[in-house]
Amino acid sequence: MARPVVRYTRTADGLEIAYQVLGEGPIDVVIVPGLSSNVDRNADYPLYGGYLRRFPRFARVIVLDRRGGGISDREVGSGSAEDRMDDVRAVMDAVGCRRAALLGHVEGGSIAILFAATYPDRVSALVLIETPARRAAAPNYPGLSVEALERVVAHFGENWGTGRGTFHLTSDAPNEEAAIDALGALERSIGTPRSMVRQYQFSAGLDIRAVLPLIDVPTLVMHSPHTTFLEAHARYTAEHIRGARYVDMPGFGSWDPLKQDAFCDVIEEFLTGHRPPVGDLDRVLATVLFTDIVDSTRRAAELGDRRWHGVLDAFDARAAAEVERFRGRVVKHTGDGLLATFDGPARAIRCARAVLEAARVLDLEARAGLHAGEIELRGGDVSGLAVHIGARIGALAAAGEVLVSGTVRDLVVGSGLEFDERGEHELRGIESRWRLLAVRPERGAHG
Repeated sequence: MARPVVRYTRTADGLEIAYQVLGEGPIDVVIVPGLSSNVDRNADYPLYGGYLRRFPRFARVIVLDRRGGGISDREVGSGSAEDRMDDVRAVMDAVGCRRAALLGHVEGGSIAILFAATYPDRVSALVLIETPARRAAAPNYPGLSVEALERVVAHFGENWGTGRGTFHLTSDAPNEEAAIDALGALERSIGTPRSMVRQYQFSAGLDIRAVLPLIDVPTLVMHSPHTTFLEAHARYTAEHIRGARYVDMPGFGSWDPLKQDAFCDVIEEFLTGHRPPVGDLDRVLATVLFTDIVDSTRRAAELGDRRWHGVLDAFDARAAAEVERFRGRVVKHTGDGLLATFDGPARAIRCARAVLEAARVLDLEARAGLHAGEIELRGGDVSGLAVHIGARIGALAAAGEVLVSGTVRDLVVGSGLEFDERGEHELRGIESRWRLLAVRPERGAHG
């Protein structure tokens, strides 16, 4: 699917703020950015991917980058809270949005609260995710000590741009190395370590406790138990906003589309009054293929960023061409690999072999994992247990190996494909043990 067009609008002080509009639903939802946002890349980022895939089905979704970050004007610092509210207002005016539900992460939620208190006629609802009223401890407030905050800021500055700056916000990555690589590229596209430390310090300095009782719109406050954010912060925010609903809900920052969907279901029900009917999903039998490059971090360090990105672009192009040749569909690229689906398991295996050979031509080692089962089609994306299992199998494959589930093996009997047993394995987050097999290379083939 083509990405939505990025547009710009000017604020009252002349800055250019980048934004996108997705969907044409009956309500407007504005996603107020926290520290981490680049509207060119958010669709591939666990903190935003589920929203951008799901929300356009029931709403017009407006996404923006804050001043000083992403692809908005960077010649400025973080600005004040008032400046950040002006950014939101400028984008809403630019798209003709009179009134909207605001969704904000962490300090993006704080800005959404301030906006709702300042412009109550322009806000229909609030969705606040991991949003503290302040970060530091205070009398009768459960915060961090000054020393702890200083350590957090120092760690943040040292790790921004490596992937470790935001990795702790995400969970259950099917391949930690690939996830860190992808997040590192995203972080560098948002801002430099020094500029992001300034943004973090701005966030840590916010104190909106006095504003919470002024909010008079339906409010949903969400916390995910697996995150590093304090549950006490989210509960405090919910307890001090009149009528707010508090929900403990895993899924924020998950790489798993199933968990993202469960998280989004709660938000959709809150905003629309009903959850999406099961009939809205298309379910089909398919073979899912996950590929990724082995030891990509070391190769990137050897080649340097510029050459490495050129190699990745070449690999992506060749892999996509092989998927097309074997009548599959590339669902998405995953940093240093891809997720593709096929309506025939034998063609999926042969495609996997071809993709690994394309990697060798570029002096890379890749691996692949396949599983066959029912998947759910959601616009251009896919989800379901079969996708989850395929990702786990791919993460267990060795360099140069095509690893498949017993289900795939059983479906290709008579195809001439041969396999070596790899025993039964536990797949993280999946019940029972799974029989896995490695596809034997074709006779005369490399490796």
